Amino acid sequence: MRFPRGTRLAALLAALVFLSIAPAAVAQEFEQKFEKETYMPVMSPDFKETRAKDVQDKPKFMERQKQLFQQRYDLSDRPANMMMSGGRKAVQQGVRVKLSDGLNWDRLAQMRPEEIKAKGLFPAGFLPLPHAKHPTGGQVFPKEQIDGIQKAEQRSLQRFDVDFDLPAHLTPEFPPPIFLTTRPDLGDVSKGQLLTIKNYFELMEGILTPVQMEGLRLLLTPFPQQQFNQTSDRKVDEPSLGVSCLDCHTNGHTNATFHLNPDTRPQAVRFRIDTVSLRGLFNQQIHGSKRSLRSVEDFTEFEQRTAYFDGDHVTAAKKGVNLPNRSDQVSMMAQMQNIFDFPPAPKLDGFGRLDPAKATQEELEGEKLFFDKAKCATCHPAPFYLDDKMHDLKVERFYKPQMISDQWITAEGPIKTFTLRGIKDSPPYMHDGRCLTLEDTVEFFNLVQGLKLNAQEKKALVAFMRQL
Repeated sequence: MRFPRGTRLAALLAALVFLSIAPAAVAQEFEQKFEKETYMPVMSPDFKETRAKDVQDKPKFMERQKQLFQQRYDLSDRPANMMMSGGRKAVQQGVRVKLSDGLNWDRLAQMRPEEIKAKGLFPAGFLPLPHAKHPTGGQVFPKEQIDGIQKAEQRSLQRFDVDFDLPAHLTPEFPPPIFLTTRPDLGDVSKGQLLTIKNYFELMEGILTPVQMEGLRLLLTPFPQQQFNQTSDRKVDEPSLGVSCLDCHTNGHTNATFHLNPDTRPQAVRFRIDTVSLRGLFNQQIHGSKRSLRSVEDFTEFEQRTAYFDGDHVTAAKKGVNLPNRSDQVSMMAQMQNIFDFPPAPKLDGFGRLDPAKATQEELEGEKLFFDKAKCATCHPAPFYLDDKMHDLKVERFYKPQMISDQWITAEGPIKTFTLRGIKDSPPYMHDGRCLTLEDTVEFFNLVQGLKLNAQEKKALVAFMRQL
């Protein structure tokens, strides 16, 4: 059917006007929904009243998070025939992200982003993963870490307002092994123990230099943090010495503790951050998912000064911020962080590529895909499988801005590339932990990057990454 020329012109102009104002309308809706906020409120609340309300509200938040996880994921315990590097936990296998009824991964991968967005078919498990209590945010520790520190130091990491939300079988092994660049001949030097301020000297005497030992002491020393401090504005029962760097980066690795990124405002737009491993930090030139900090020293100083306090130095001053001296304390902490090594990868050669004599045919096929069709090596080149850059995947092409569990789900912008060495030891995946397994991660990139991988290719890609 043809329309009169004037009618067609009017329709075209109307469409152009709509397209030009649509983003503005979304932005205006957002501005109306949330108050402008840069600084966190500096409060002196009545602790007993605040605690009572938080305890009363906690079941509501945790039930909401439980339902969100059940809607998004298959949370069953499905171990693969492979252990993590310390041999203390099996790697989990299988795609866990759920699809809409009647949809499969192949069919979804054939759709254009515009169609997926218009029909609301983007898997919920690929959307940003909200914090269990987004309005408050802050560090939330897994039970194993809470119990370990309580037993060793009689220091509580248990918040009264929120709990950890991931099943233990979907998190890294605990305690993780410790490998050092300075003593690769020793293998795992943890002796199966959790490093704490109580045992670090006994475990590391004769292995570390005095500078490294002092750096480790500082990394294990608790300092005040937004939710763990000695004021009435805290989320732990007793006044607290705070948290240490290695409370999140257990044994120089990760325990999947999560919090909110300190770089974004307002609160509703901040996003969940899964704790990254410190392994291989010596070879990284960019730190922080959004901050683009250019040295381990910058990262260490920033974490202590502001990241512990949601990026707000004003609140930090009230709660007792630690201001480590750059010339000695920060440098010593950095030196210790710089010797946490990747786990052994016996099938890799000196260039970070598979040794054909040791690898299976499936792993070799996965390697070829990694460096070719799947385009993984564009951002994750060998030998350390990172490029020290930040990239914007523009995932918002696939979904409409929306509010989920008090988080405004919208464009996230550039995120740093994380190393894939030892990746089997570091679930969950992506900066916010939205992908529970490597299989989930492959499906995510297959869809978002339009790779058109078949089932066998996806399987081979996972097999290769498990050897890194």
